[in-house]
Amino acid sequence: MNTKNQMKRSIPRFFIPALTLFVLATTWGCKGDGGSGNEFEDSLSNSQSVAYNLFDADSAYEYIAAQVAFGTRIPNTPTHKACGDWLKQKLASFGFDVISQEATVVDQEGKNLPITNIIGQWNPQAERRILLLAHWDTRPIADHDPDPSKTGMPILGADDAASGVGVLLEVARQLAKQQSSLGVDILLVDAEDSGTSENEESWCLGSTYWSKNPHKAGYRAEFGILLDMVGAQDAKFRWELFSKLHAPSIVSTFWDKAASLGYGSYFIQADGAGLTDDHRPIIDNLAIPTIDIVNYDPARPKGFGTHWHTHADTMEIIDRATLRAVGETLISYLKDLEEVR
Repeated sequence: MNTKNQMKRSIPRFFIPALTLFVLATTWGCKGDGGSGNEFEDSLSNSQSVAYNLFDADSAYEYIAAQVAFGTRIPNTPTHKACGDWLKQKLASFGFDVISQEATVVDQEGKNLPITNIIGQWNPQAERRILLLAHWDTRPIADHDPDPSKTGMPILGADDAASGVGVLLEVARQLAKQQSSLGVDILLVDAEDSGTSENEESWCLGSTYWSKNPHKAGYRAEFGILLDMVGAQDAKFRWELFSKLHAPSIVSTFWDKAASLGYGSYFIQADGAGLTDDHRPIIDNLAIPTIDIVNYDPARPKGFGTHWHTHADTMEIIDRATLRAVGETLISYLKDLEEVR
């Protein structure tokens, strides 16, 4: 019996074999929600101070604001191209080798859609690679906006998904600043957010194309980390189902790292949902274990926050504290990998 894929960012609807549920329930070490303010986290303030020096949340915030300033980033529009050119220039300015993957995919209406995936390679000669990714396009409609007159208008997408890109740009800057010895590929995928609930294959078009046509023949990465909606105030990052199934050790160590830095109130050690997101094509087509760090709380009416797919997704909902929690955890996680090699 196969796990049923969840429709893109809808209320979870999937079935898991009873044996799988039993195995997960009996083998996954749950440590509670690791909320901040407990004695364990308070004792780790020194570790948190070290992490703070590795990531600048103000810088990440400015990278998000710069993307939003271009306007909506819908594939095949002038503002989309302008932002893409800026993203390539920023990665190049940090010393990354930049590849622009131009392609044509079929959109939800069955029309050809030109897209651009942007790949930044750090230490491209290194055989062992870590893949970091986010999507950089924005949704062409605001299908969840409370004002019916605005639902057909495109959103600015400060959180979805300039936030993930902003964090990755700051990570790129820090890798260059620290002259990291890691082999890292930053993949900014296009055309993730143009789909419809009636057609699951209409989502994640850029990552699907890249996963079938990597920028390098025979491309392999040790693992991947996807950032999606990582900038909103009071964000909650739970264990996403397919991340947990295909990359359990990465999920476990990453969430433990967050807790050790005092960010357990953001990184909740509990199950979230099974999401169709950009990690899925990479898992399915390249067998690279990839986790999805995504703001999702099952206690919310739609899971993703009231700003999701609405015109409230602007800079007003971006919180530097959330960016710091995600960015410091990610850069510290990478630093740990570098130190053990």
